[in-house]
Amino acid sequence: MLERSFTMIKPDGVKRSLVGEVVGRFERAGLKLVALKMLTPARELCEKHYPGTPELLKRLGDNTVRGFGEIGKDVVKEFGTNDPIELGKLVRGWLMNSISSSNVVAMVWEGNNAITNIRKLVGSTVPSEATPGTIRGDFSTDSPDLANTEHRSLYNLIHASGNAEEAKFEVGLWFPELKA
Repeated sequence: MLERSFTMIKPDGVKRSLVGEVVGRFERAGLKLVALKMLTPARELCEKHYPGTPELLKRLGDNTVRGFGEIGKDVVKEFGTNDPIELGKLVRGWLMNSISSSNVVAMVWEGNNAITNIRKLVGSTVPSEATPGTIRGDFSTDSPDLANTEHRSLYNLIHASGNAEEAKFEVGLWFPELKA
């Protein structure tokens, strides 16, 4: 099925000059670049990209609690709470700070099963869990414990739409000139 997906090379990927590598990997996988722009996103755009929905906040918070548990650290001692929603608000703020801090490269890709194929090329959002051969597996060395200790978002180089609904929303948000 022919579909479109949104990807964004985050500031850590742009600063490391990985734009050409990422674009090349997607092109070699048979995807067609439909739109591309480099920008430093306004905070308002980041707030729309990472909406403060209870589902997102809970997922971010649950990941933080899980990550702390895996390394034997006390999340309550570090952040004063283990409430996933409260932790999610904190992590969401870090994400928005990171994305709006410097240039990103926003892109729309098109191809057969583009969303699934891009997610496979990108790899797990946690770099240490990303398979070698994926973008995150080959180029990101950050970890949730380091990011949480430094009170910042995880440097995992790239964002990729997770499903068709998310892709449609993100393409329209970052490239309103494209028809969905």
